[in-house]
Order: sequence, then structure tokens, then C-alpha cells
Amino acid sequence: MSYQSSRREFLKTTALAGMGVLVAERSLLAENQAANDRINIACIGVGGKGESDTADAAKYGNVVALCDVDENILNKAAQKYPNAKKYSDFRKMLEEMGDGIDAVTVSTPDHTHYPASMMAMQMGKHCFCQKPLTHSIWEARRLGEVAREKKLATQMGNQGTGDSGLRKSAALLRAGVLGPVKEVHVWTNRPVWKQGEPRPAPASAPSHLNWDLWLGPAPERPYGGGYHTFGWRGWWDFGTGALGDMACHIANMPFMGLDLRNPVSVQAQSSGHNKDSFPKWSIIEFMFPATDQRGPIKMVWYDGGKLPPQELLEDTKFTSGGSLIIGEKGKLYTSNDYGGGGKLFGVDEIQVEYPQSPGHFAEWTRAIKGGEQPMSNFPDYAGPLTETILLGNLSVWADGKKIEWDAKNLKPTNAPEVAHIVKREYRSGWSF
Repeated sequence: MSYQSSRREFLKTTALAGMGVLVAERSLLAENQAANDRINIACIGVGGKGESDTADAAKYGNVVALCDVDENILNKAAQKYPNAKKYSDFRKMLEEMGDGIDAVTVSTPDHTHYPASMMAMQMGKHCFCQKPLTHSIWEARRLGEVAREKKLATQMGNQGTGDSGLRKSAALLRAGVLGPVKEVHVWTNRPVWKQGEPRPAPASAPSHLNWDLWLGPAPERPYGGGYHTFGWRGWWDFGTGALGDMACHIANMPFMGLDLRNPVSVQAQSSGHNKDSFPKWSIIEFMFPATDQRGPIKMVWYDGGKLPPQELLEDTKFTSGGSLIIGEKGKLYTSNDYGGGGKLFGVDEIQVEYPQSPGHFAEWTRAIKGGEQPMSNFPDYAGPLTETILLGNLSVWADGKKIEWDAKNLKPTNAPEVAHIVKREYRSGWSF
């Protein structure tokens, strides 16, 4: 989708303004309650974020299947949804239940996002997948292509996309309130898990965890303490580091407002890493080319305790996570991880129009029933956002080398040695 067409979609006047929002919300809830039997949802990964995603699925549809590789987590979820069938392998679930499933939620570690989503989508199932959409850049592109080919309702779980505060800030950027924008700075306090360390000692997996299924498409390795259920984020085979965990939230607003897709180069500084665990900290510089609506833009990402230069905000102290957009006329600062509540410096706020959301998850179920696609659908938004974000990890792997990027063809033109990070290999039985 072109920037101009996305702008028209973003700014179009809808009936979801003022009291219309309340009417639409009530209408949507009534529709869901009346037609729940038309949306049968299978939930893949039901612990952690998957617990709330499953609760959302139950609010807007029927939870007909639960899948998790951890028996303890699976059985806990089954107590809440006793009519749902239980599975430890999503492949078996999809094969056995077939037409009994209309849609899936995927709330697993990053490395299994693509296989679970792709298998379901190839079977014609609508898909909600947690952020980042995929583990690799190629996977994000491919999910978008299949979603479009099969005309599926899709959405990534970067919930701030449906927030009015984020959409208002993005609309202000689109309206040019800051004048020409030159720089974007985005930062997080992550990682809050271990990174930049040796692997844990091999150990026996607990009896309630199917370690082989947990590994899924990743290369075989022994179980070790710290992978399951949270520390996997810090390992290249399983997670996408601090960048993958948080940038789809924190960079979401400037991405929406400035169309930050298809960068032409990226370069990283880091604490150094062992090609197994992500570094303790990184600073990554993305360069975006000019478009018909704006000039070239530099975006800088900071994690692991690193922050932008304090002088950029003068007397205002940086919070642990947020974004700063710098234009010729002024600045826009958000002091949280989700892009809402932006504060303007040097310019006055102007009136802008932006579409209201009935709720992030509700956008997806509305689309399943024939409504418009969610803002964060795979082909037009979530896929391009994930491609941009994960390119940063490509530069981290390159260990300081500036990567020249051909976004159209997904190629690091001056660094063929990192091509395996663009598109990874899969264990036998896990390639879709």
C-alpha cells in the first residue's frame, strides 16, 4: 500500500467519532454476542501474553482449542475453557480440527510465530499473531503475501496501534506540525532478561515441558534453565532481543506517522556478542530515503540502558522508554512504551482527524466478519513494520558493519555473509 493511500485511509472521516464510537462499540459487542458461533478460535500458546490473548478470543468468539507445549500452562487454561480441546502440537491440532477452526491466535516464543501462523493461514484460517510478527525478515514478508493472497483477516499484537493517543500523535506528524522531520530517537530499558552470556548448563527438561516441541523449527540444543518461559528472548535461535520485543510498540507511532518503511541502510554499535546470545546493549541507526511526502529521516534505537543525548530534551529527563521526533519547527516526545500522550515542544497543537478504534482485538474480529482490515494487518502494516525493526538485528549480527539494504528484494547488497539472518533454516518437519 502506498503512503498516499495509507494516508487517505488514516485520515478518512468515519462514523466512529464522538457518540458514534460508543454506538459502534455497543453494536460490535452485540454482533459478537449474537454471532459467536461463526468464529471458532484456536489459541496457540496460552501462557504469559497468550493468557490475555485467549481471554480476548473468548470475549469475541468461541475458544474451541488450546495448544501449549507446557502441560501445566495448558491444564491451567483448560480450567477456564473446559469445552476447548487440548493439544501440545499445533500441527496436530490444525490437522485434526480442520474446518472446526475459523481463526487462530499465536502467542508463542518468536521462533514459532511463522510456522504456526503460516500453517494456519495456508489452511485459510484468519490469524492474530503477537509481536514481533516473525523471527526473520523474510518470514514477515511471506506472511503478508499469503494473507493478501488468501484474503484473510490478520493482526499483530502491538496493541497500542488501536490507541487514540498514538493515532493522534501520528496524525500530528502526518499533518506536518513539526515541520520537516530529520531525526527520530526511540529507546527502551530492555533487556530485563539475561543477554550477552554463555548458554546455561545442559539439564533435563521438566516433565511437564515437551522440549522438542518447544524447540520447534530451531536447531537442536539441550534444555537449560532460563530458556522457558521468558529468557528465550535473549537468544538468537528463539527470540529477537530487546529490539524485537519492544520496537514494534515504541517505534509504532513514528512508523505510522512518518511511514518509516524500507530503510536503505542500517548500522549498529553494541557491547559485542557471541553469535548465540544478543548483546547486553545496542545503539542502531536506520536511514530512510525521502518519499513524496517527506525528506530523508534518520532513526536511532537504544536499548540496554543507553539513551539519546540529554541535550535533545534540554531540561526534560528521559524516561525508561519512549520516543522523540525532531522537526525543523519543534519536537514531539512520548514518555511511554506505547506511543500515546505525546508532548509537543516549540509548536502548538493543531486539530487533526484520525479514525477511532473499537479496540485492538475487536478490529480483528470485525474484519473476520467482513469489516475493514485492522490497522496492524500483516500485508500493509505489521509486515513492513516488522521488516524495518528486524533489520536492526541484521546489523547487530554484522557487528558494526554498515549494511546497505535492498528492501524490495530483501538483500544486504554489501554483506552476503548475513543473508542467513534474513531467511533462516528450519528443522525437518517445521518448514511451511
